[in-house]
Amino acid sequence: MRIHCLPPLLVNQIAAGEVVERPASVVKELVENCFDAHARQIFIDIEQGGSRLMRVRDNGCGIEKDDLPLALSRYATSKISTLADLEQVRTLGFRGEALPSISSVARLSVVSRVEGGSCAWKVKADGTEQQFEPEPDPHPQGTTVAVSDLFYNTPARRKFLKSEKTEFAQIETLVRRMALSRFDVGFTLTHNQKPILNLKPVVAESQRVQRVADLCGQDFAGQSVSIDFTASGLHLTGWVGLPRFSRSQPDMQFFYVNGRAVKDKLIAHAVRQAYQDVLFHGRHPVFVLYLALDPEWVDVNAHPAKLEVRFREGRLVHDFLFSALHRCLAEVRPVLPHPVTVSEPVFSPSPPAGLANPFFYGEQPQQSGLPDFQVAEPSLPYARLYAAERPVPLDAPPLGYALAHVHNTYILAETANGIVLVDTHAAHERVVYERLKQQYQQGPMPSQPLLLPVRVTVSLLEAELAETEQAFFAALGFALDRTGTETLTLRAVPVLLQDAEMATLLRDVLADLKEHGQSQRVQQRVQRLLATMACHSSVRAGRRLTVPEMNALLRDMEQTEHSGQCNHGRPTWVALTSAELDQFFMRGR
Repeated sequence: MRIHCLPPLLVNQIAAGEVVERPASVVKELVENCFDAHARQIFIDIEQGGSRLMRVRDNGCGIEKDDLPLALSRYATSKISTLADLEQVRTLGFRGEALPSISSVARLSVVSRVEGGSCAWKVKADGTEQQFEPEPDPHPQGTTVAVSDLFYNTPARRKFLKSEKTEFAQIETLVRRMALSRFDVGFTLTHNQKPILNLKPVVAESQRVQRVADLCGQDFAGQSVSIDFTASGLHLTGWVGLPRFSRSQPDMQFFYVNGRAVKDKLIAHAVRQAYQDVLFHGRHPVFVLYLALDPEWVDVNAHPAKLEVRFREGRLVHDFLFSALHRCLAEVRPVLPHPVTVSEPVFSPSPPAGLANPFFYGEQPQQSGLPDFQVAEPSLPYARLYAAERPVPLDAPPLGYALAHVHNTYILAETANGIVLVDTHAAHERVVYERLKQQYQQGPMPSQPLLLPVRVTVSLLEAELAETEQAFFAALGFALDRTGTETLTLRAVPVLLQDAEMATLLRDVLADLKEHGQSQRVQQRVQRLLATMACHSSVRAGRRLTVPEMNALLRDMEQTEHSGQCNHGRPTWVALTSAELDQFFMRGR
């Protein structure tokens, strides 16, 4: 067949296949245009899940009369002019494809009025017109875009639409996600004339948390911590859900790069790494995070629907996100209501074989078949042996003072404003684990020479990568040489992993390096081993603890990172305030 040019309508419909997947795709493009027009209020009206009508109105800067026909033409935009503009995009839209693509698969009208304009002007399109003649309209300043009868001229694609309820749920999720990206913009969403969302623009900084609570739920607002971290030209802000507030699906994860909502594998990997040590198996973290960086450092033109981005320095971004989130989660621990001076408590079992005890102070008493303990006496009043008949002082430590060891498993402690229950084994396991990690991280990973070197066959690319990253492998405790075009030889391995399947581990690490530019597999293997050692050397359920031993563990927990979860992600303690206890017994009613 001869080569020929495609007709404009077909060209636009092909483009629409990339831009317009479902009604929510249309709403996304239109709302992004509102943002770029500096709107402060956006009204979104949906009928029949979007298949019948999607109307988006804003109070932005508007479109000039003579520019309206151009707005419906492909690759016509006010947002970029040169390649330099494309390399540092600061707007959400920039390609000029949205409106012509939408009009090729639906009936579309645009009404707009600029500031100071004598009237608004309106144009209509359904994908067939070549010339558009604007008509006057009494519309106020701003723009309204109405899209009706989606896919009316492409019935095959219309058949792929889901039920009205499902399609609107997608739109509502999208609007909530976009409302989290711009706190300074108000949003009104209706479906079949029924109000769904009514969010006012945020004026005060304190109102940002309230919008997050309105969109993500009060539970998230109460079970998250704020983050504000800057390094290497990157700035991360937002809210991070506590490990105990996790979900079975990754449906409450909101990440924005320079205000653009994105889903990126590199970002997802960094988040998983930050949570790996504290999240229960199979659970997903929740977060609302905003990454700001120089627009030249990120390519936003990497995906047809602009859902993915590419970073110029991917490893730098990954390590920055991991460090920021890991530090934020590690610093979550019980907070002292007032400054309190406590001498270093010691709650220590016998050291695991092969490692010196990182928390041994002096000679320990021996108890046959049971963990050994030594308790340093805190300087606080009532903390040698707490006297139950005396009131807990207001400056008591966050986890209070032990009262009893319930069923030889749970520590019951009284705090200044309630009670705390602690899972003894889980809490001690975390304390031991964190101290083992600290000891292990104080120097390079010890290496164990192999009696017989191990040869591993890899691909040419993997062999070249291993040769390039020799310093990385040496820091992990590997002695690794390239001995052939596609052959690597292991001569030494990390001492704690000498019994692991080294060939498989090496290939996995190389696969991570290819995919993410870095790998944490060796560290994860070491941490899993240290976690197992901590689990087996921690106090077991059924072992009766004395009051001083329980108080020592409480003080250790207050000083330990990630003390709210055990090594497997389960909670280590729960608290009940006096007010919550009163509610149980209907006091004051």
